[in-house]
Amino acid sequence: MSALRIVRLANFVTPASGGLRTALRELGRGYRAAGHEPVLVVPGPHADDRETEQGRVITLPGRLLPGTGGYRVLTDGRRVAALLEELAPDRLEVSDRTTLRWTGRWARRARVPAVMVSHETTDGVLRTWGLPEGAARRTADALNVRTAHAYARVVCTTEFAEREFVRIGARNVVRAPLGVDLTGRHPGLRDRGTRARYARGDETLLVMCSRLSVEKRPGTALDALAELRRRRGRAVLVVAGDGPLRPRLEQRARDRGLPVTFLGHVADPGLLGALQASADVCLAPGPAETFGLAALEAMACGTPVVASASSALPEVIGAAGAVAADHADAFADAVELLLNRRETDRRAAARARAECFGWSTAVEAFLAAHDAPSPAHPAHLADPVLPEAVP
Repeated sequence: MSALRIVRLANFVTPASGGLRTALRELGRGYRAAGHEPVLVVPGPHADDRETEQGRVITLPGRLLPGTGGYRVLTDGRRVAALLEELAPDRLEVSDRTTLRWTGRWARRARVPAVMVSHETTDGVLRTWGLPEGAARRTADALNVRTAHAYARVVCTTEFAEREFVRIGARNVVRAPLGVDLTGRHPGLRDRGTRARYARGDETLLVMCSRLSVEKRPGTALDALAELRRRRGRAVLVVAGDGPLRPRLEQRARDRGLPVTFLGHVADPGLLGALQASADVCLAPGPAETFGLAALEAMACGTPVVASASSALPEVIGAAGAVAADHADAFADAVELLLNRRETDRRAAARARAECFGWSTAVEAFLAAHDAPSPAHPAHLADPVLPEAVP
C-alpha cells in the first residue's frame, strides 16, 4: 500500500491546551515519519494553512465557547465538508465525538475509512458536570451508539475508555495507547534551582499539570495540600496550567492561606520538564481522564503520580504510583504512601513505568487502526531510553 493522506479533525485545541495538542502533534510527526501525508484541521481565531513538523495544519475560523478559557469549535459544517472534498482524504481521523460526529456520515458517503478517537469517557464528563450517574450513563450510551455506528472504528487509548463502548456491544473498537517523549522528559531534568524556587529544603513539593476546568477537578489538589499541611506542616503546591477555574482557585488558596503557586500555561517544555522532574509527587485528580499524558510525562521525569481511582490512570501508572478516591483525605494518604518509599526506588519505578509508553508504539497502533502501513521501529521513530540521573 502506498502513502496515505490522513486528514485529522479536532476541536478544543488551543496554543495553551495540553494533552490533546501533544497527542495530535506526536501522532502527526509519526505518520509523517512513516511516509504518510497527515493533514490536521483545527479551529482558530482566523484562517491559516501551513506546513509544520506534524504535517500540514489548516486552521478554520471557529466559534469561541464562553466560559471554557479559549476553546473553539468548528461550527461551519458546510465549510468543513467542502474542505474535506477538496482534500480528498484516504483516511479520516476525528478527535471530537460531539460537534464533529456528522463527519462519520460524510466519510461513509465518500467511502473513506474513518476513525473516531475517544479522548474522554462521555459518562465521566457528564458526571463531572453534575449529571446524576444514571442519567449520565443513559445519555452516554445513546451518544456512543451513534458514534459506533457512524465510524468504521473507534479508537480507545485504555481499557478504561473502552468500557463504555463494550457496554453497548460495539464491535468496532480497537485499543491504541498514547505515548510520552522519553527523550524530552527524563530524570536528568531534575534541577536544584528549580526546586529551591518553589520549596524550601524541608518541604514536600507537589505539582499539578492540568487544565483548570470542572472536569479536571483541580480543587481536589488544593484540598489535599491543606490536609497534608494539617498532618505534616511542610508541603507546597505548584500548578502548571490555565483555565476558567483559575480565579476561583486562586481566591480559595488566598482565603485558606495555602502556599500555591499558579504558573498559568507553561509554554517552555524545558521549564515544565524541570518542574515535573524536581517535584516529589505529581497530582492528577481528574476523574474522567482516559489516559493522562501530563501524569505520564511526570513519571518519565522520575516523579511518581497520585491519580484519581475513578480515571484510567491506575492502569497507566501501575504500581509505580498510587491511586486515591476523589477526596482530600484519600489523596493525602496516597501522597504519604509514596513519600514513605525510598526516594531512589520510587523515582526509578516511575521512569521504568513510563518507558512502557513510547510514541513509536502509539504511532504503530494508530496506523494499524487506519489499516495503514507502518515501518517496524525505524531509527527516526525509535524512543531512546535515557539512564536514571543522579539527583
